[in-house]
Amino acid sequence: MEGRAALRAYFGSRPADRLSRRPCTNVLVTVETAETARATAYFATYRADGHTGGLVPPGPPVNVGHYEDVLRKTEEGWLIARRTLLPAFGGPTPRLGRDGRG
Repeated sequence: MEGRAALRAYFGSRPADRLSRRPCTNVLVTVETAETARATAYFATYRADGHTGGLVPPGPPVNVGHYEDVLRKTEEGWLIARRTLLPAFGGPTPRLGRDGRG
């Protein structure tokens, strides 16, 4: 995927009833020059379809892995110029029950 329009289209195509959170941790940024840097961040994705509100009982993450990013300093500030997603574990997105809660 490349560009903001592609990202907008991707996220706009996801189910409206999808609840998703992706905490990131162990972020390591290595500054290479005054305008470039590289970053690594580990993530776990928690996701369920069929959400209608309220708390969802916790389940295992559907994806675990890490990002490798290339960062560039622009007039707008630091932006991700390239992101590579490297999953280590993955599975299907669960669908919640009729009440949208598990």
